[in-house]
Amino acid sequence: MSKLVLLRHGQSVWNRENRFTGWTDVELSKLGGEQAQQAGRLMKAHQVQFDIAYTSFLKRAIRTLWIALTEMDLMWIPVHKHWRLNERHYGALQGLNKDETARRVGEAQVHTWRRSFGVRPPLLTPTDDRNPVNELKYKQLAPTDIPLGESLKDTLGRLDPYLHESIWPQLHQGSHVLIVAHENSLRGLVKELEKYTEQGIVDFEIPTGQPLVYELDEQLTVLKKYYLPLN
Repeated sequence: MSKLVLLRHGQSVWNRENRFTGWTDVELSKLGGEQAQQAGRLMKAHQVQFDIAYTSFLKRAIRTLWIALTEMDLMWIPVHKHWRLNERHYGALQGLNKDETARRVGEAQVHTWRRSFGVRPPLLTPTDDRNPVNELKYKQLAPTDIPLGESLKDTLGRLDPYLHESIWPQLHQGSHVLIVAHENSLRGLVKELEKYTEQGIVDFEIPTGQPLVYELDEQLTVLKKYYLPLN
C-alpha cells in the first residue's frame, strides 16, 4: 500500500489581498507560514512519513514544503520541483482584485472564469511583462509550453504527463509521497486519481494548509481518503 498526501500551500500575500495569482511568484503571508507549520506538526503528530516530495516552481508552495518538512524533521528526503505542478495560469487577470473585477465585468463572468472547467481567462499578450517567458526559472522550456492563460482543463492537460512519468510510478512501487502545490493543480490531480467528472471537479475544493491523505493499492485504487483533523 502507498500513501499520497496533498497539501495546498499556505495563504499567500495575494490570497490575503484577494488577488488573482496564478503563476505570479508571490510569498506566503505570515498566516501562510503559520499554516505550513501547523500542517507539518499535524503530519508529525499523526506519524505520517514520506519517501519523496514534489512541489511546483512557485515559492509559496516551495516555502510551505520547506516549513512542513522542517517541522517533521524530514528535510533529508528527495524533493522534486516541476513547473507542471504550478497553479493554473490566470492570464491577464493576474494581479487584479477579484471583488473589483466582479464589479467591473459582473460576478457571473468572474464565476465562469474561476469555476468552469474549459473556459480560459483573458490571455496575456506575448509582450506583457507578466509573460513567464521572461523569468529565469522557465528558460529551459519551449515557448509553446509556456501558457498565457489556462482553463482548469488546460491545467490538467499540462499536469498529466508529469503524473504518469514521475508521480504515479512512485506510488505504484509503494512509496509514500507528499505533494505541496496549488488549488487547481491539485484539483487536476484529484480528477485524474478519482476519475471525477468535469462538473464534479469544478465543485471540489481543497482547503489551505490541511493535509488530504489517500491510501492506495498497487493499481492506485483509493482504499481510504481523509483530511487530517485540524483540532
